[in-house]
Amino acid sequence: MIIQNNQELKTYQKGVELAMKILLQLNQSLKPGIFPIDIDQLAFKLCDQYHVKPAFFGTGGKNANYQYATCISVNDTAVHGIPSRTEVFKIGDIVKIDFGIIYQGFYTDFCVTVGLKQLTPAQTKLIQVAKKAVRESIKQAVPGNTTGHIGSVIHSVAKKSGFDVLKKYTGHGIGKTLHDSPVIPAHGTPGQGEVLKPGMVICLEAQLVTGSDQVEVSEDGWSVKTVDHGPVAMFEYMVVVQDKPLVLNPTFDWPIII
Repeated sequence: MIIQNNQELKTYQKGVELAMKILLQLNQSLKPGIFPIDIDQLAFKLCDQYHVKPAFFGTGGKNANYQYATCISVNDTAVHGIPSRTEVFKIGDIVKIDFGIIYQGFYTDFCVTVGLKQLTPAQTKLIQVAKKAVRESIKQAVPGNTTGHIGSVIHSVAKKSGFDVLKKYTGHGIGKTLHDSPVIPAHGTPGQGEVLKPGMVICLEAQLVTGSDQVEVSEDGWSVKTVDHGPVAMFEYMVVVQDKPLVLNPTFDWPIII
């Protein structure tokens, strides 16, 4: 989607602000001993409270409608984790909460990763670098650059710290639908890929891994795990392409360990 005027931008910013309020409350409710489904049920409750709809609920087509408000991916689950009813959060877990809402026809979608005390130095570094890699790429979200500019930065930051990125899952445009053009891989070459246009709303995301970048879908049909069962950290930011990129969900100062 391309923002057409200031009123559209203000409406979108309001929607993202509400989504951030909800996600912050979800983060603050994380603790060892509770089930991921408890967090998901809280998300539904907060959506009702704010009179918005969860963006993920019902996605996936006729035969695979997603029935949850969040994707909660723990440790080696990289993305699309179905909130578990059987496995509680534990000390040392790396938890990715991906969440979005629909506000006045606009979709939001972003993700943060947190660790549940106590984390090892290696776990902490993974989360820190994942956050840094996506954040550094935001500078490339200017008109005339390509998706390759963004992916190149993400991959470079990851590799310099000894990590890799998943290639199968990508960032994307967003707007009146959850997934819009362009497709934005977390790797690439500057100048390659789709050209970024002024006012384009995009989701910059990456899943960083400690070992293999190969994944497989679990029997539940949604949860994606690393084949070597290595941990994964993921961050996602919504950005408006302009000469000074505008981050709609500036969650930069949110704690990564709780």
